[in-house]
Amino acid sequence: MKKIIYLFTALLLTLHLGAQTKIDRSKQPQPGPAPLITIKDPVIFKLPNGITVLVVENHKLPKVNASLSIDRGPFVEGSKAGVSEIMGQMLSEGTTLTPKDKFDEAIDEMGANVGFSANGGYASSLTRYFGKTFSMMAEAIQHPAFPAASFEKIRSLKLTGLKSSEKSASAISGRVVGALAYGKTSAQGEFETEESIKGLTIDDIKNTYKENISPSRCYLTFVGDITPDAAKALATKAFGNWKGKKIELSAIPNVENPATTEIDFVDLPTAVQGEITVGNLINNPLSNPDYHALAIANQILGGGAESKLFMNLREKHGFTYGSYSRVGNGRFQAQFTGSAQVRSEKADSAVAEMINEINNMRNGNITEEELKNAKAKYNGSFALGMEDPEKTAQYASNILINNLPKDYYRTFLQKINAVTVQDVQRVAKKYMETGKSRIVIVGNGSKIIPNLARLGYPVKKFDKYANPVVEKQADNSIKETEKNSDPVSAASIVESFLKACGGKDELKKVNSVKASFTMELMGRNFEGVDIKMAPNKHYTEVKMGEMKVMQSAFDGTKGYRAQMGQKAEMDEKEIKEAKDDKFIIGQLGYISADYQLSYLGLGKVGEEECYKLKVVAPSGKTSVEYYAVKSGLLLRTESTVDAQGTEMTITVDMKDYRKVGAIMIPYSVTQSVGEQEFTMNMTDVKINEGVTDADFNQ
Repeated sequence: MKKIIYLFTALLLTLHLGAQTKIDRSKQPQPGPAPLITIKDPVIFKLPNGITVLVVENHKLPKVNASLSIDRGPFVEGSKAGVSEIMGQMLSEGTTLTPKDKFDEAIDEMGANVGFSANGGYASSLTRYFGKTFSMMAEAIQHPAFPAASFEKIRSLKLTGLKSSEKSASAISGRVVGALAYGKTSAQGEFETEESIKGLTIDDIKNTYKENISPSRCYLTFVGDITPDAAKALATKAFGNWKGKKIELSAIPNVENPATTEIDFVDLPTAVQGEITVGNLINNPLSNPDYHALAIANQILGGGAESKLFMNLREKHGFTYGSYSRVGNGRFQAQFTGSAQVRSEKADSAVAEMINEINNMRNGNITEEELKNAKAKYNGSFALGMEDPEKTAQYASNILINNLPKDYYRTFLQKINAVTVQDVQRVAKKYMETGKSRIVIVGNGSKIIPNLARLGYPVKKFDKYANPVVEKQADNSIKETEKNSDPVSAASIVESFLKACGGKDELKKVNSVKASFTMELMGRNFEGVDIKMAPNKHYTEVKMGEMKVMQSAFDGTKGYRAQMGQKAEMDEKEIKEAKDDKFIIGQLGYISADYQLSYLGLGKVGEEECYKLKVVAPSGKTSVEYYAVKSGLLLRTESTVDAQGTEMTITVDMKDYRKVGAIMIPYSVTQSVGEQEFTMNMTDVKINEGVTDADFNQ
């Protein structure tokens, strides 16, 4: 089916303001002195059931916010990974006392905000409505209805999101980095999959609620136009009788970093950039004596546009739009990471420069100017954050949870400003590893892997789900595969597909196909027709009502594309690619010498195991196709297009194969381009019927 691409353009307006006074813009402004931080202690008390209540008064505005946070800590969900997140979303789906529509209506009428997560909830409204708003938040947390219909809806949306993330290098990287660092069966390294989400039941949601939503280890914070006495009365009335299981904070053992630095590579053939993360595990609780020096070290290395990573990878070499670093913290083991998205052909060079900059930190190549600027940045952002009363509440709960001194945040900037260059070098050596780190790269292996050997690190390959890849011998073409002793080859994959679709003899009889379809995009319904005639001819039309919104035609020698009446003739490259389609069933052409095929090993489409086949057409256009191991049918194609100078990945998923005459046709075709996704559902398919040459000259 033809690929319909919607491109959105944005107009950027720049406003230039003249200045009354003359400013020397060649000199960077000098940072001012560190601001004086004054933090008022909140009022703190406990309810009989163990809930710790914090009250921060601020009567500047007639508004009150309240948040309930359960200090559960990370825990293993195992085969039910993702259950906690869905349970948190289900808290918004009505209570046993108030159906969802009535609940939402009441909140809207007050102009209030109420929300929930796996760790609690929040409520915010004008002072005069806060009592009612707060009581509704408490009702939802203590008496959720968990309707089955809402569960199915939320689970379906989650599955759609997971499917979309399969094509995202950044999503894959985020999943694999954590899984390899902590272990994919650990609380911090596990991740949700289609299989784990599909396996959930409403009883799993209820059991997770019972085990994890409790007044035990619970912090209730009020901020705004409320007195401690009023807060205590509200808290006692709403939560005083709440009971639940006693929750224990998980004991999570530390994990070792690799013995030596290694590159962990995930091949994503359609990726247009390499997603790079360099990092190692660290222990950095808020009580860490090195905490403040490490914060400044991170600011210098990768905290913003003036940092070492940014200035090197972007400003000096032009490898990326930006490169940053991050230092995790908390009671549990965290990560130090540096990251960047770089052009595939420069991935190896970017890794080398990232390691160089980390080593610069470790070797003490830090200037007093860099230190001064990092402190100024920290001073400003910290002081600005203090203007938000909720920060005061957050800091107060941090002090309680982490057993910190009461003056921890009052003296925070004093400790930041006491950091020296020697301190930065010391903590860089201690926490920023270059000899025991993981360099995780997600990208196009054919472009990136050949250049990695020069870095001198061992390269290990993993799939999108952090499983080690067992490599098979790959052939370079059909002819070579026929000589290959490997039972799986490019030739055998194509042969299996042709057989599954009806066999070569029947497929060669197909001279034309006319398919009518419907689709929904951005909330609107469309109808269309896709027509093909051998060799090379095609016509696609999409309508909204009686209006034609898109057309594409090729008569074998020339063609055009039109959107909303704007017509553009096909250029030389497009014509060359259109001529690739000599057969209605394109795989019939794969067995000729015009195509170059390579077997790339195993992959997955959802939970379906597939053979991956790289296809280079006569025009040079390259794609990766996924063929189901069990059925032999084509389930997915991935390719890239140049959209106004920007490379975009196109993914087309095919399912619901049905027999039309003697051959199999997919009745559901889903295409994803960037963030846009639409599904064409076939309503009628005709083989060798009702198609003439005139159809391609419209």
